[in-house]
Amino acid sequence: MTEHYDELEVRDPDVREVGLLAAVREQIDHAKTNAPYFTDHFADVDPRAITDRAALGGVPVTRKSDLIDQQKKNPPFGGLAAVPLHQLGRIFQSPGPIYDPEGFGKDYWRFARAMYAAGIRHGDVVHNSFAYHLTPAGSMVESGAHAIGCAVIPAGVGNTELQAQIIADLKPTAYGGTPSFLKILPEKAAELGLDASSISKGLVGGEALPPPLRQAIKDLGVGVYQGYGTADVGSIAYESPALEGMIVDEGIVLEIVEPGGQMPVEAGEVGEVVVTTLNKEYPLVRFATGDLSAVLTGVSPCGRTNMRIRGWMGRADQSAKVRGMFVHPSQIMAVLSRHPEIKKGRLVIVNEDGRDQMVLHCETDATDNGLAAGISETIQSVCKVRGDVVFGEPGSLADDGKLIDDHRAIG
Repeated sequence: MTEHYDELEVRDPDVREVGLLAAVREQIDHAKTNAPYFTDHFADVDPRAITDRAALGGVPVTRKSDLIDQQKKNPPFGGLAAVPLHQLGRIFQSPGPIYDPEGFGKDYWRFARAMYAAGIRHGDVVHNSFAYHLTPAGSMVESGAHAIGCAVIPAGVGNTELQAQIIADLKPTAYGGTPSFLKILPEKAAELGLDASSISKGLVGGEALPPPLRQAIKDLGVGVYQGYGTADVGSIAYESPALEGMIVDEGIVLEIVEPGGQMPVEAGEVGEVVVTTLNKEYPLVRFATGDLSAVLTGVSPCGRTNMRIRGWMGRADQSAKVRGMFVHPSQIMAVLSRHPEIKKGRLVIVNEDGRDQMVLHCETDATDNGLAAGISETIQSVCKVRGDVVFGEPGSLADDGKLIDDHRAIG
């Protein structure tokens, strides 16, 4: 029994980077050849030119909102799947609706690595309280558990009393599900006079795990670690015993880019999580998840050498409706890109005397010289709504990934 799931987790970072970039080039070529959407989307992309992260930043992204539009135009998968329907193992549906394919093969969603980091080992019995109906969450944990060599109780959601009885009877040793339900189950068991103490470890996700909830679960005798993933790409990152950020899964390429944009941000800066999957059935390349995070520099004390991120930090899609017009983060990125004097910007929306007002706060070293007026004209042109402009010193805006800050929602 080893501390790490496999040798991939501890390889030299430079070796990993070379391998990942080679896999991305192969995936782009595969997607262009076999998935009609990517044939068009990557028409001007030469995979051989993707030799570093900067070059990868020039490859167009596909946003989660694009999936809804494309699947309506070209059902069921919008031309993004690279195999026909009958060659898939399962098809799920996420809110949107968005159809999510699952291919055949061991641990398709790559959850075994996260579960192993959470202490789950061959011989454990996993009580899986993630949903099995239409959502892939239950399947993600089950396939990961099977890859490790665990039996699984497919409990799903709800039926708290019945689940407490099952735990008392079968005595599972591990848990998969939301952290809040893991706290509820032992409490319900205690009410019923049942013993749920067999569970001592678990992988949790699907909701926040604030320190008080983690401690409350620990007080019940269960040590848990968080996994972060989506129904589109599967496992993205996971906690390890070091509890210093989340370690990126070995089966993807992760970037942190400008929210609403496509170019990578500096290490440590908050931006949008963009993922490239390496499976052949559904080759999502530069898929913008809409989630915010930031890279943590350095290597985890647990010995795993892959990139670390700060975990889920909110949503990048901060679209707002102003005077009857939707204003999107991508539009603010377009405004900023036309004025290189702006180092960073944020659109602040307020309501004064019953009227919506937009003000673009810009970090810049430049003196005015008509720059504010030019930026205001660009706002009007791009957003179709008038906005004022104010300047601030570099570093004056919070580093939280926000491009649009709507004070109306909290005022």
